[in-house]
Amino acid sequence: MYKVFIDGAEGTTGLRIHERLAGRADIELIKLPEAERKSAAARADALNSCDLAILCLPDDAAREAAALTTNPAVRIIDCSTAHRTAPGWTYGFPELSPERREAIKNAKRVANPGCHASGFISLVYPLVAAGVLPASALLTCHSVTGYSGGGKKMIAGYEAAERDVLLDAPRQYGLTQKHKHLPEMKAVCGLENEPVFCPIVSDYYAGMMTTVPVFASQLAPGKGIDDIKAVYAELYKGPVVTFVDGADEDGFLSGGGLSGSDAMEITVRGNEERILLISRFDNLGKGASGSAVQCMNVMLGFGETEGLAV
Repeated sequence: MYKVFIDGAEGTTGLRIHERLAGRADIELIKLPEAERKSAAARADALNSCDLAILCLPDDAAREAAALTTNPAVRIIDCSTAHRTAPGWTYGFPELSPERREAIKNAKRVANPGCHASGFISLVYPLVAAGVLPASALLTCHSVTGYSGGGKKMIAGYEAAERDVLLDAPRQYGLTQKHKHLPEMKAVCGLENEPVFCPIVSDYYAGMMTTVPVFASQLAPGKGIDDIKAVYAELYKGPVVTFVDGADEDGFLSGGGLSGSDAMEITVRGNEERILLISRFDNLGKGASGSAVQCMNVMLGFGETEGLAV
C-alpha cells in the first residue's frame, strides 16, 4: 500500500483529490492534525515519509514544499503553476503521446496542468506534433469556466445570499494578456508565440469549454479540417480523453456538459474555411483534481481511471 500526502488538502483542489482517494484500499492517506496543518516541521515530516505527495498550494508554498522534500524516494505532483515549465518536471497530460505517458510513469516530479491550459494544449499540441499546424501559427483562444475554478473566495461570492449583480452575467478576465497559464500553453505545444487568450467565468459551478478558432489558411499546406479530425481520432480514443465527431446539442454546446466528470471531449466544428477546435471537460475534473489522480495512478502503476468518474 502506498502512502500519499496531500499538502493543502483544505483547498478546492485538495478536497476533491481527497474525496477521490479516501475510499481506496490501495492508498493510505497521511493526515496532519488541524493544529499542525501549517507547521513547516510537521509538513516536512509528512512530505518525507510518504511515497507520493500532491501539492495543492499557492505557487510560493509549492516551491517551499518541493524544497522541503529531501527524501529522494518521494515523488511529487504539483497542482500549482510553479513548476509547469520548470526543468526537471514532467508535464502531466498522459494522453498527448505514449512517450509522455511513459515519462509520467517514471517521473519523480510531475506538474499537473492548468485547467484552461489543458483545454488549449489538448487541441493544439497534437496538431503541431503532427505537422498539421505550424509552430509559428498566431492563435486565439477563448475558454468558459464555472466559478469553482476561482477557489473558495470566488465560490463564496457567487453563492452568497446577496451578491454583486455583476455576477449574473459572464465575466471576461485575464484582460492584460498575462494569464498564468500562457507560459505552459506556449511551451508544451512548442509554439513560437503565446495565443491571444480570453478566459471567461460564468454563473455555474463547474465545467469548462475551450475553443481555438483557426482559418484553413493557417494550417500547413495541403492540410484541412479532415486532417485535424484524423489526428484527434487516432490520438484520443478514451477512456479519459475522447474525440467525438461533430458534437452538437441542437445547435449549441454547453460549458457544463461534462460537469462532475473526469473525462474530456474533443470535437471539431465549423467548415472548410473557418474551423473551431473545441475541448470540453470539468475544470475540477480533468482540469484539476481528476488529472492529478490520473497522474498518480500512472506513476504508482494503478489502473489509469481508478477512482475517476469517466
